[in-house]
Amino acid sequence: MIYQNLRQWLETLRKENDLAVIEAPVDPYLELAEIHRRVIEEGGPALLFTNVKGTPFPVATNLFGTARRVDMAFGPRPEQLMKSIIGATDKLLPPTFSALWNERGLFKDILKVGMKSVPQQEAPVMGVKVTENPLKQLPRLTSWQEDGGPFITLPLVYTESPSKPKDHNLGMYRIQIYDDSTTGIHWQIHKGGGFHYFEAEQQNQPLPVSVFVGGPPALIASAIAPVPEHLPELLMASLIMGGKLPMTDNPLGGHRIPAEAEFAISGIVPPHERRLEGPFGDHYGYYSLAHDFPVLHVKNMWHRKDAIYPATIVGKPRQEDYYLGEFLQRLLSPAFPMVMPSVRSLWTYAETGFHALTAAVVRESYSREALVSAFRILGEGQLSLTKMLMLTNRPLDLSDFNETLEAVLERFNPATDLFIFNKTSHDTLDYTGQKLNHGSKAVLMGIGEPIRELPRSYDEGDIPGISQAVAYCGGCLVVSGASYEKEPGLAQRVMEFMHARSTKWPLVIVVDDAKSTSATQTSFLWTVFTRFNPATDIFAASEIEHHHLSYKLPLVIDARMKPGYPDELFPREDIVKTVDARWNEYFGK
Repeated sequence: MIYQNLRQWLETLRKENDLAVIEAPVDPYLELAEIHRRVIEEGGPALLFTNVKGTPFPVATNLFGTARRVDMAFGPRPEQLMKSIIGATDKLLPPTFSALWNERGLFKDILKVGMKSVPQQEAPVMGVKVTENPLKQLPRLTSWQEDGGPFITLPLVYTESPSKPKDHNLGMYRIQIYDDSTTGIHWQIHKGGGFHYFEAEQQNQPLPVSVFVGGPPALIASAIAPVPEHLPELLMASLIMGGKLPMTDNPLGGHRIPAEAEFAISGIVPPHERRLEGPFGDHYGYYSLAHDFPVLHVKNMWHRKDAIYPATIVGKPRQEDYYLGEFLQRLLSPAFPMVMPSVRSLWTYAETGFHALTAAVVRESYSREALVSAFRILGEGQLSLTKMLMLTNRPLDLSDFNETLEAVLERFNPATDLFIFNKTSHDTLDYTGQKLNHGSKAVLMGIGEPIRELPRSYDEGDIPGISQAVAYCGGCLVVSGASYEKEPGLAQRVMEFMHARSTKWPLVIVVDDAKSTSATQTSFLWTVFTRFNPATDIFAASEIEHHHLSYKLPLVIDARMKPGYPDELFPREDIVKTVDARWNEYFGK
């Protein structure tokens, strides 16, 4: 089924017994978020809160919080269409009449992609106009106790290039509500909306901005999708929907509005104005700290007469963004070989916050071609923010990280296959680089035939300063001892000791608790890759040969918590007790 709006999707969930309606009064400050987190941890239903304090609008969360719900929301058609489009490029070059005729079904599908105009009186979003204190009645959702204030957590932020209005961007950039008419707007580096604002600021002009909330599930997905910079997200939404996206004009001026959205907020972001935004408990599982960001001055808001306010709660993986991210990767993965011909497949890991770790299967048709692929990946859109890139030419399922890591470690030659680049850009939410937006990158390659057999259990005796040693997978040993504050040089000493011992383990990772870190793929990926910066936290014996750093095994990664890292996210104890006490009131017995 193609869902034209949020309520069609909610009605399907209701019929599928996959929607829980909570009629009890719920506080949007921390309580609602704690309920959501518990339900998603249990793989529970979508939630519709009908009695949220301080707002007349019901709040819907956990709309895509299981793999089943994502499959229901989008179905197999978008992935099949994307594969058909990519496959047709080979068949149609050069174009022949028979080839064109054979692909006539595909052309019919492509003709359905686009936008269509809807008169204002037929657009549900235009039901109510608010020009005075336009944000006053919106739900004030605060997810974590140290958050800088309430946030809109599923905002679809629309902008257009000042010089090329057809060049638009629809992105999900968190919106902190300062008061009834102003918000922050968290444009991170390498985001399309940020590029538009930079262009406007260079011209000393304000940038018109629209924030849509709700609409077809496809619209929400397209705002998250890491599409190439000049691929229009509104067209992506139409492709996922399988039909043209209805749009209507705003009679108050400004951008066109998705006719089926729940809310449409319009305003301007003046040049050179900044305000402290944050902290915010984000999808890395920590608080991103407060920094100066641009300010949105809201002029007006439209909303449906019976508007429902969709929201999400982010935090330690796995949360709702994990399941949407997996769908979008499956959807877009067929395009990678077309954009980057030497890249066979590519995967970013949601458990690490996506940008912290990427793996790819690449072509190696001549010696060191894999390194060409590495540079290509690190130069492609948001992939340029990748912190750790692992490459192999062995075909495998990259979503299985253990298999991927073992394939790399079996083939990895430390003298030639590790590259660390310091003083590069980092994802804005990654604080391991010790300076906002700055850090380093590492490329780890395992190409060709295996050159070693990987150990799978540890039997090499005690390691000085180490109290726990756990084999995570073949070739990867996870150890723990003193905290970084008590013993900052522990990783260096472990490396020196195990190198002198000629250990069989090519990769050793120092963490705060080896047993809990190694328990699952999710706990391993989250703990390790959100807590180290390659240039400062990878240790290995090395020597310089013709300007190349040649490393020796083992590689030791220090993935302990360090001074200056933001706090890990934990719910407030009194809120936990409140939700415990009211659980039956929310859901019945």
